[in-house]
Amino acid sequence: MTSAQNEAAPHRTPQHPIGSGFGADSTAREVVRGIDLGGKLALVTGGYSGLGLETTRALTEAGARVVVPARRPDAARKQLAGIENAEVDEADLGDLDSVRGFAERFLATGRSLDIVINNAGIMACPETRVGPGWEAQFATNHLGHYALVNRLWPAIAPGGARVVSVSSAAHHNSPVRWDDVMFEQGGTYDKWQAYGQAKTANVLFAVHLDALARESGVRAFALHPGGILTPLQRHLAREEMVAAGWIDEDGNPLDPAFKSPEQGAATQVWAATSPRLADEGGVYCQDCDIAGVAPEDGSSRAGVRGYAIDPEQAARLWRLSAELTGVDAFASAN
Repeated sequence: MTSAQNEAAPHRTPQHPIGSGFGADSTAREVVRGIDLGGKLALVTGGYSGLGLETTRALTEAGARVVVPARRPDAARKQLAGIENAEVDEADLGDLDSVRGFAERFLATGRSLDIVINNAGIMACPETRVGPGWEAQFATNHLGHYALVNRLWPAIAPGGARVVSVSSAAHHNSPVRWDDVMFEQGGTYDKWQAYGQAKTANVLFAVHLDALARESGVRAFALHPGGILTPLQRHLAREEMVAAGWIDEDGNPLDPAFKSPEQGAATQVWAATSPRLADEGGVYCQDCDIAGVAPEDGSSRAGVRGYAIDPEQAARLWRLSAELTGVDAFASAN
């Protein structure tokens, strides 16, 4: 660990609710109501589907312009048709060359970002390899966003942006598997453990980015959006979701705790815009508030696990990510 990382890593904002006035039933439009985002520029990965689409709608309605990097740009333009102040460019988070190309095109515009929401992701897919043989969920959900933010740093730093990473309560499924991050050592691939590891990585990324970037006025957050039925479940068979008690045989939601997409997008919009978070950062949020710390015995999936906000693990993940992707915007300062 470098001296700069040693100095930055131990400090973090305590994980405890702040009484935001919003909750699980709040919608994205409600949490941004009364906040003027006129003149602000946001970037929302996957901002054309599911929670991303609702996030784009809420931000643009509040006055922001939203850039949507999309793996399928034609599909994104169709979904965003009629939404003013939304623009699309191509970026595949599972392909670091594609991420670099998008970042170079964006930086060439000379614009600064005020909000970055790392929303796109894949969940519980069959074992898939991308790039140099990386496990797809870790590579897409974490490494792609890590590379994107680091390459866009020249546009993020000037405006003191907020960087928001969409994690999940599924981070309770697994810490980072330091001895076999890419599931290369044989045995049965566990798609849910792989997803959990990727979601833990999303939280650790926010912890260390906040530690490194706060002196530049940039703050970082991670969050659990709640349980929502969206295209994220595309890799799950209906039978699996029925067996889990999520839906009935006709595809209707059964779990009363499930949120609508508008409610599911609320926490990320709140984290990106709330004045209550002006002096906060490096924390995990849920239900439009800062979450508490979950019990270490795993008896509850509410709140954040200690291993996901551990500053030493966050710094270790940053070093690994820099090594794997070949990019680190803070290398010269380390």
